[in-house]
Amino acid sequence: MAHADRQEQVGSGRRLRVIRTSRPKYGCRKCENAPVQALSPPRLIAGGLPTEQLVSHVIVSKFADALPLYRQQQIYAREGVDLDRSTLADWVGRAAFELRPVHERLIETIKRSDPIFCDETHVPVLDPGRGKTKTGQFWAIARDGRPYCSDDPPAVAYVYQPGRCKESAAEVLNGYAGTAQVDGYGVYKSVAEEGDVKLSFCMAHVRRKFNHEIKFGYGPIAEEALQWIAELYRIETQARGRPPDERRKIRQEKAKPILDAFRPWLETKLDLISGRSELAKHIRYALNHWNGLLLYLDDGRLEIDSNTVERSMRPIGLTRKNALFAGHDDGARCWARLASLAQTCKLNGVNPQAYFTDVLTKVVNGWPQSRIDDLLPFSYVENKT
Repeated sequence: MAHADRQEQVGSGRRLRVIRTSRPKYGCRKCENAPVQALSPPRLIAGGLPTEQLVSHVIVSKFADALPLYRQQQIYAREGVDLDRSTLADWVGRAAFELRPVHERLIETIKRSDPIFCDETHVPVLDPGRGKTKTGQFWAIARDGRPYCSDDPPAVAYVYQPGRCKESAAEVLNGYAGTAQVDGYGVYKSVAEEGDVKLSFCMAHVRRKFNHEIKFGYGPIAEEALQWIAELYRIETQARGRPPDERRKIRQEKAKPILDAFRPWLETKLDLISGRSELAKHIRYALNHWNGLLLYLDDGRLEIDSNTVERSMRPIGLTRKNALFAGHDDGARCWARLASLAQTCKLNGVNPQAYFTDVLTKVVNGWPQSRIDDLLPFSYVENKT
């Protein structure tokens, strides 16, 4: 029968345990049967040093706490544990491979929602043979129905694509039919024209353009434009946390008259300034996206902006700043996969360390594909693991 002898090492507020598993052989001297020995417990790294809990700690440190592997290597070295960065990377890669079905299921679950958010950000990726990095893209799709009292738990999934083109956006949104809340990037319009996606544009991007004009351009018109937009956001504070029908009613009664007057005001100001000025470009941006900016008035599930998904991009930016780049395309895909699960845990108040430990343990013990939904982060909310 297998048993474990544990030794503890304490330092720097962290406890590392060395687990020795003994598997003695038992045989009978009076019979000819072969000796019997307990099977080794299944591990993510077969025959390796780490338990699933240690691998989970490495994952969470990097993808939830933005601690790159070379810094983790230094931390473990201070504890007397010599782990090469390539070894840590191998552990992370193996975990990402095993969790690929969970990530794919998370994407499918988000795409069944309506509406969703979509955004993209760049990520440097080493380009073997050229001695430098290339620019890849992390695309994010997200849902968050908490502002309109939805029972669907919040979630975000990242997808790595080599480019930022129309084909990349189409692949990310493939199979989705509904409303996507996005910024004004042109490829979304191309995807919407050829598919079943309706675009709701972001008022925060309009606000940022006028705010930029105050700092670097002609301020008076931009300041007045910001006052119009600020009133729209004050109305949103009244609508937040209410059911969709109530949100729509508040917007129709209070926000719609403001927007009906705001557009003629923008058109009038556009006629008064140089058409080549930055301010004119900002005004035309708002007018060119006007129908999509108004879409939230008629649908209480929509937000006035796409800040929900932009907030989910901040952890990617922090990890990118600390880790500098992904080692290769597959490494970027692993990054996207594990970051999706880690950030969805955070959105739902689930402890990512406990989550990854439990999920990896179940996966290596042959968790059935038919119960993959039980491994999604928000399935752990009730236990708050």
